Amino acid sequence: MRMREQPEQQAPPVQRLRVRYAKRGRLRFTSHRDFSRAFERAVFRARVPMAYSSGFNPHPRISYAGAAPTGSASEAEYLEIALAEVVTPDSIHVALEESLPDGLDILEVVESPGGSLADRLEASRWSLEIATPVEEAEGAVERFLATESVPVQRMTKKGMREFDCRAAVVSLGAAAHERGACLDLVLRHTVPAVRPDDVLTGLAAVSGLAAGESPLLTRLAQGPLDEATGEIGDPLRGSV
Repeated sequence: MRMREQPEQQAPPVQRLRVRYAKRGRLRFTSHRDFSRAFERAVFRARVPMAYSSGFNPHPRISYAGAAPTGSASEAEYLEIALAEVVTPDSIHVALEESLPDGLDILEVVESPGGSLADRLEASRWSLEIATPVEEAEGAVERFLATESVPVQRMTKKGMREFDCRAAVVSLGAAAHERGACLDLVLRHTVPAVRPDDVLTGLAAVSGLAAGESPLLTRLAQGPLDEATGEIGDPLRGSV
């Protein structure tokens, strides 16, 4: 019986780069799967010297972390790429920016400082623009924050799940906005993940808040959380 040939073993990466990118405009409706396909095509077109996995179906070494929900805009999405050659981060920034469509925008490329990128993404700051008078939004926020637990339900890949959306909220405030009100939300990353739309569901549950059709949800920052101040740090600097 003929033995199956063993797959070629790929050389280990010689450099790792971390990338911050944005999802803007209509491309906020791009799913994570669609983005990953677009990014793999971009690294191929840009001739980025990617390192590849070993095995019978080698694929470029790209690690995605903390992707925003489909339909949300974001100024703080992150990934890490492993390379087979040493390059300058600026050259990769330019090459990727030219290879991705407008709305999927490369914001920064840096050398990886080591450690796990996913472990540094502890919390996110969100802007939630809703068609609600600011006075109603302020009252809803006050009642929400005064409530110890706010259970909500959402369909997940494992079926309908119920979880406490209040426990993940680090801070929440409301201010006037041209659409009505803008909520400033800092969410701790939890398992299961609490999303900004879950918080809107929770606000409706405790106060009857109506956010209107198509609230605009935008992630402004994502990174390590300073528990003392509630501020979010830069995940591209320093290691865990």
